[in-house]
Amino acid sequence: MAEDPVDLVVAPRPRDIGGFEVRRLLPVAQRRAVGPFVFFDQMGPTTIPPGHGMDVRPHPHIGLATVTYLFQGEILHQDTLGSVQVIRPGDVNWMTAGSGIAHSERTPPEARASGGPVFGIQSWVALPKAHEETDPAFFHHPVASLPVIEDDGKTVRIIAGTAFGARAPVATFSATLYCDVVLKAGAKIEVPLEHEERAIQPVAGRISVAGRSVEPGSMLVLRAGMPVTIEALEDARLMLLGGERLDGPRQMWWNFVSSSPERLEQAKADWKAGRFGQVPGETEFIPLPE
Repeated sequence: MAEDPVDLVVAPRPRDIGGFEVRRLLPVAQRRAVGPFVFFDQMGPTTIPPGHGMDVRPHPHIGLATVTYLFQGEILHQDTLGSVQVIRPGDVNWMTAGSGIAHSERTPPEARASGGPVFGIQSWVALPKAHEETDPAFFHHPVASLPVIEDDGKTVRIIAGTAFGARAPVATFSATLYCDVVLKAGAKIEVPLEHEERAIQPVAGRISVAGRSVEPGSMLVLRAGMPVTIEALEDARLMLLGGERLDGPRQMWWNFVSSSPERLEQAKADWKAGRFGQVPGETEFIPLPE
């Protein structure tokens, strides 16, 4: 009997972030990372009523890059570098925390007034050890700047890294696989073999992977080097993620990621003492968990 190419199926776990529920898929005890991805949340799909919104107050990060990608809705990003950016569906917000940055994520005023759907992915990419203390930076890549591959009932947008012979403009620190894939019912796609670690996360519609029917929401972590074909059992959308294996274990505490436990302690002390700087226009912040 052929070996199952699916190594692990991860069920989503609900979490509250600023009055807004997400479904967390990474990390889990059985799998701390897939390639450089150490954190993966699905936001929604949900509908926010008029006058309400998401309010994630200023909070800090070190040792990672945050990647925000939306299917529906809008989020206003602001950070201690002075960046102010509304992210819309198909855009990529890539924030390199490196040695330290703080940011807030809120529903923009216009979207808050009207209400509407919110649906997307928030992920963290751990930086290689040599770049954990790189200078913080923020990059916005509008949807029109990302490569798109279309044929045989499938549309693939390369969010970051490389896949299917294309490369996204996002500057990554290690080999990365991150794609938004839309499939018509009956369409098939091969998961790229070029990346060491890979996972599939269906976000809408049922798919078939290695003979199993998969509902939206879970994550399938694949075995290295094994060919995998995805078939859409109905119109479907999914994320492909992964890349090069991390260069050693990472420790995560709250919003901090590092290969050094001492560095985590320093980050805690820095946030408590207000040494991350101020997000312009913000007076609130999330206190250090005690």
